[in-house]
Amino acid sequence: MERRNFLRTAVIGGSAAALGGTLWRGAATAAPAQPAPGPYGALGAADANGIQLPAGFTSRVIARTGQKVAGTAYTWHSAPDGGAVFADGSGWIYVSNSEISGTGGAGAVTFDSSGQITGAHRILSNTNVNCAGGKTPWNTWLSCEEVSLGYVYETDPWGVNAAVRRPALGRFKHEAAAADPDRQVVYLTEDESTGCFYRFRPTTWGDLSSGTLEVMVGGTGTSGPVSWAVVPDPDGQPTTTRSQVSGAKKFNGGEGCVYAAGTCWFTTKGDNRVWAYDAVNQSISLAYDDSLVTTGTAPLTGVDNVTRAGSGDLYVAEDGGNMEICLITPADTIAPFLRITGQSASEITGPAFSPDGSRLYFSSQRGTSGSSSGGITYEVTGPFRT
Repeated sequence: MERRNFLRTAVIGGSAAALGGTLWRGAATAAPAQPAPGPYGALGAADANGIQLPAGFTSRVIARTGQKVAGTAYTWHSAPDGGAVFADGSGWIYVSNSEISGTGGAGAVTFDSSGQITGAHRILSNTNVNCAGGKTPWNTWLSCEEVSLGYVYETDPWGVNAAVRRPALGRFKHEAAAADPDRQVVYLTEDESTGCFYRFRPTTWGDLSSGTLEVMVGGTGTSGPVSWAVVPDPDGQPTTTRSQVSGAKKFNGGEGCVYAAGTCWFTTKGDNRVWAYDAVNQSISLAYDDSLVTTGTAPLTGVDNVTRAGSGDLYVAEDGGNMEICLITPADTIAPFLRITGQSASEITGPAFSPDGSRLYFSSQRGTSGSSSGGITYEVTGPFRT
């Protein structure tokens, strides 16, 4: 999403100091991460694409806004944002949102088993400020409109079936979505300084046409038990969804989210935090908070999109900061994994791994130009932990 300046309005609850790993047994990490050397070593000098990477990793440009994707007739969209990868036979598809007002949507690039580009196509057109989103277990992409009373659109990564608007998931300033097949719900973040964290319970799992929208309830602390309450009017009019339930827990600028192994991790940009919702025990805790870094400088600021490797490592992209993707390990350490140089007026978006975990895709939304017309989408290949 476009960079904004937010005052830090969230108050660190007294319970934060007592985390000690007791609240997050099932998650990939157990306490707010602290800086430490990364598992891949230090970043090297910038490569020909201006990206600093650890030894053994290489980058390439996949697409540039306004230019045809190599070997295809598809012109890559402006302001590439949230993304995901879908298996496609022995190859895969990388889907990317377009965060443009009125003419947004999403596009996709297809790859064969060797990682060569085989095609590109549009999967959603003429929607509004499509920021992040999420992948479903039934292989659709949920593209989220980051505007007041925004919708979620369920799209076909192959571009065969027409996209479908899903109003049952609520109308609010949508950011990201993460499907939880274990509880058969979809978690949703809201990009407001007093936003909420939601979950949608479909009437039938795999069909998002109807169901119940709920909001997290649970005080002002940064750890402890939480519960869920039904949002009476998911349409958000005349009262916004975040204002309908007394005691709804507030989060300062919800961004990316990802679910795995009983936990949904989500980020909030207004206070530079990575949260963990333990869905098994219905409790929350902090995976990272820049104000709780005890030594040195906080490596991660401007938290935004997030993805997770099979190893349990979380990869968190920066909106601003020093244009890094930082890696949070299951051992509660955090370090830069890569840094994009010469693009300080941009942000990193859409991190997602290929099915075998050997390739990481992401975009610089505004590239070297600082404009939505300058977006660049990359691939990094190397010895990722799986």
